Amino acid sequence: METITINGVANIDECAARFLQLTAGRKHFAFLGPMGAGKTTFIKAICEQLKVVDIVSSPTFAIINEYRTENQESVYHFDFYRIKSIDEAFNLGYEEYFYSDNYCFIEWPEKVDDLIDDDFVTVEINPINETERVVTINI
Repeated sequence: METITINGVANIDECAARFLQLTAGRKHFAFLGPMGAGKTTFIKAICEQLKVVDIVSSPTFAIINEYRTENQESVYHFDFYRIKSIDEAFNLGYEEYFYSDNYCFIEWPEKVDDLIDDDFVTVEINPINETERVVTINI
């Protein structure tokens, strides 16, 4: 287990770079944390480190966003907050994404817990105050 402390937007890029160093070789991540913890914001910073050229935004209504890097590699970003049953994940064809060799970031993985395997790194984001967050990486 590793921890990173985000002290606001001033060091979020440095924290995202550190996150990628600590998780080198891993590409599938399940992000846990309360509403407003900063999951999407941190994923956006990670995507910037990965050289994503598309606009990174919350896939709350779309459920999944696909981004492209400078090298035309795909990065998948899920938000399962609004799904009502695991069948919705099956209907999305989750296997194509989860079992790919591309980066896959999942918000609200507890909604599809049965689909998350040992390949996923669990990342917990806990707010300390309005700007500070503690990121716990369970490798």
